[in-house]
Amino acid sequence: MLIPQIAEATAFIRSQTDVVPDIALTLGSGLGPVADAFEGIAIPYGDIPHFPVAHAPGHDGQLLIGTLYGRSCVAMRGRVHMYEGYTAQEVTFPLRVMHGLGAHTACLTNAAGGMRDGMTVGDFVAIEDHLSLATAAGEDPLRGMHDPGLGERFVSMNKAYDPELIALAQSIDPAITRGTYAHAIGPSFEPPALVRLLQLIGCDMVGMSTVPEVIVARHANMRVFALSTITNISVSTVADSHVTNEAEVFESAKLITPKLSAFMEKFIPALPDAPQ
Repeated sequence: MLIPQIAEATAFIRSQTDVVPDIALTLGSGLGPVADAFEGIAIPYGDIPHFPVAHAPGHDGQLLIGTLYGRSCVAMRGRVHMYEGYTAQEVTFPLRVMHGLGAHTACLTNAAGGMRDGMTVGDFVAIEDHLSLATAAGEDPLRGMHDPGLGERFVSMNKAYDPELIALAQSIDPAITRGTYAHAIGPSFEPPALVRLLQLIGCDMVGMSTVPEVIVARHANMRVFALSTITNISVSTVADSHVTNEAEVFESAKLITPKLSAFMEKFIPALPDAPQ
């Protein structure tokens, strides 16, 4: 059962700080520098009981807790992924802990491949729906024995991405569009045939994270906002000479980070307080 493990992890973190966070953030590939404005402490994942350790490039593997842009926050500076060999339950354990510390809103970012016509590197897309090939194949983080102390057995994914928070983001940056995010486990980039399939069924961007965290956040009755930063344009035909690679993604993330920081500096303070 997860509850004792969550309690042990949160107890350790609380022994390091008395901050009670309102907002939980997860920073995607290469986007960790957004957290440079954090005022507080950084705890290596490996020091926290039961916490998975990040091994992916561009993921620093630190839990930050303190103040960000005037709000009490806890942030994953780098996430863990299923492609590292972790289960869906393991990759979402940090989100469980952040909720256990007090966070009522999850703000998630990721680097994604753009698939919609007209998308360019540097675009921001607020996720309003998702399609998870992993979940459809049975890799749902809620799979297994039900623990009623964590949430309901069956959780709706309709409006999983909070419409009010999406509207707030677009009021701050009108260039932000909305889209459907496709989740694949990875780590291989999507082949052109899969990109064409995902386009055909209405997906706009594709990546290797986020959806398991969203499912668990909604299971915990947290409000969710998720933002894809387009770091490459997915290849949809073998006739295309471009070969997607991780260096391309990380270089794009470096260019996007200042823009994302500027957005977060306005968005985080504007997020609603906890419901009374």
